[in-house]
Amino acid sequence: MSRRKLTKIVAAIFLIFCCVSSADPSLTIYNQNFAVVREKVSLDLKKGTNEVKFNDITMHLEPDSVVLRDPKGKVALQILEQNYRADPISQGLLLSIYEGKEIEFLTYGKDNERKIVKGKIIRSGYVPHQMGMQQYGYQYAQQQSYYAGYEGAGQPIIEVEGKLRFSLPGEPLFPSLTDDTILKPAIDWKIRTSEAAKLDAELNYVTGGMSWKADYSMLAPEKGDTLDLIGWVTMDNQTGRTFNNAKIKLMAGDVSKIQPGQEYLQRSAGYAMEMDKAMAPTVSEKAFEEYHLYTLSNLTTLRDRETKQVEFVRADGIKGKTIYVYDGVKIDRRYVGWDSDSIRNNKEYGTQSNPKVWVMKEFKNTEDNHLGIPLPKGTMRFYRKDDDGQLEFVGENVIDHTPKDEKVRVYTGNAFDLVGERRRTDFKADYNQEWMDESFEIKIRNHKEKDTVEFRVVEHLYRWTNWEIAEKSNDFEKTDSQTIEFRVEVPPGEERVITYKVHYNW
Repeated sequence: MSRRKLTKIVAAIFLIFCCVSSADPSLTIYNQNFAVVREKVSLDLKKGTNEVKFNDITMHLEPDSVVLRDPKGKVALQILEQNYRADPISQGLLLSIYEGKEIEFLTYGKDNERKIVKGKIIRSGYVPHQMGMQQYGYQYAQQQSYYAGYEGAGQPIIEVEGKLRFSLPGEPLFPSLTDDTILKPAIDWKIRTSEAAKLDAELNYVTGGMSWKADYSMLAPEKGDTLDLIGWVTMDNQTGRTFNNAKIKLMAGDVSKIQPGQEYLQRSAGYAMEMDKAMAPTVSEKAFEEYHLYTLSNLTTLRDRETKQVEFVRADGIKGKTIYVYDGVKIDRRYVGWDSDSIRNNKEYGTQSNPKVWVMKEFKNTEDNHLGIPLPKGTMRFYRKDDDGQLEFVGENVIDHTPKDEKVRVYTGNAFDLVGERRRTDFKADYNQEWMDESFEIKIRNHKEKDTVEFRVVEHLYRWTNWEIAEKSNDFEKTDSQTIEFRVEVPPGEERVITYKVHYNW
């Protein structure tokens, strides 16, 4: 079928687990707050052991994920030792290096007169190793509690002219840097080779501090439920490094990734994410393993602490519909966690009424419906055009990774002019004979001025697994083993009443 109304933004995708053809890096960003970095490292190695420093890496590199290799397979690289240092030089670190020593401080007196004051650093106030504590399972709050145990641990103490002060007396003037200090995160290698060699090695590593997400804008006209879709991907770089002219790929899916401090695999919730091809390609998509991989068609600079957005899908004329669901049971918090026996034996369980009618937006993700693409997990926002031509926001929610040919249903809020009312009208039980009867009356009211509304009235048969509907005022559909649904149309300004009796036995 023609996809003339669907803009699928696509570019060619290539697997880059081999050599990068230029000095430009390559990134694969996952929607689970990490990324894989691949780049070229030019090496000039002598026969024997070589010391190599590489200092263009991120603040959140996972050292045990580092792979350094000759992509052509001609040079055997034996890494004897690898040292990762992620505490670059800063004022706080230098203060800690000179603890117990005297340094000069620049101050300004009257008429902005410059003055040098000498002070001894009793305590720097520098709090190191926060990243390391997180790596071994400490959370931020625990760190704060830990450091709070030291009164004023974050404050420096400087001795000036025999008196202590809990602040710096001026701008510290440090001696020259030592050979042991670093200006940015670095990896030091000891590499052994059997022969001298010059090569462009490939460096691969996993880093935290980077993520991406999908966002969708669904635009509806003044009347009707036809939708136009615009999808964006948003990339966020908090790695401490800028990636210039990077080839960027986005991986969508629930990839198993052990988080810092965990000793077990934790499964993340998500939605299967995909994207499509188009007339002016900016993003391409393909299946990869059990996930979906998207590639930006152009090289992109992703700066440190930058959020970048790229449009990845646009589709018009999607047929949707609005669904009104009345789920009248209101379960009190005190019942949370109750088992089935406790529910069955408590007479008052499930007798409170919820008056709200949910508004749900629904559409099919199919080619016949001008879509038919994998939709990544993300926030879906709905807008409707007012009679003055302006778009008004009418609700949003999160969708999960949704493959093509699946249905998308999103809760967007509660209906203002639709009301439900539910009450129990009869209850009988004989626990010796192991049976129970329960009857309900449900009223649904439509206060709209013009529109007839179909209510989907959902009832949960929670008392026991064995049940039958002994009496009913309306036909119903059994949606699962303990749920039924009545569909009732209510004209504007009118009310309808649904009654039924359920018989349980055990």
